[in-house]
Amino acid sequence: MQPITDILVPTDFSEHAQQALEYAKELARRFGATLHIIHVVEPIIYPAEWGYSQVGLTELERELTHMAQQEISKLVDAIRAEGITVCGEVLYGRASEQIIRYAQEHNVGLISIGTHGRSGLEHFLFGSTTERVLRKAPCPVLAIRIPPTKAAR
Repeated sequence: MQPITDILVPTDFSEHAQQALEYAKELARRFGATLHIIHVVEPIIYPAEWGYSQVGLTELERELTHMAQQEISKLVDAIRAEGITVCGEVLYGRASEQIIRYAQEHNVGLISIGTHGRSGLEHFLFGSTTERVLRKAPCPVLAIRIPPTKAAR
């Protein structure tokens, strides 16, 4: 087993991603590893029949990217204040493809990623970024699942 010097944590800023980040921070402390926090802004699909103009949606994508950059900066600053070496980046494209590409290009030793626990029709329609990353990642993947609460049962 190679030493883990770089840990990638993709985030969509959800509670699931936060849990994956907590695990990654602890591992980074133990191994002295660098955390790489990324968020992927996915292209907005806009069928012409919906009447949306490409210009309006392009502006929306720019705004989403800007907001993501602000959130990533906050995360990086907070993690750095904990004494952990960290970098952050906002990428554009299909999430699973960008996560895998980033891991390859930065020689990441581990990916810590949250799962959303989709099932049934929702899973069929939206697929699973985590599932695709698990299948194609160039390194081990730690998939963090938040157990359902008793209230949700």
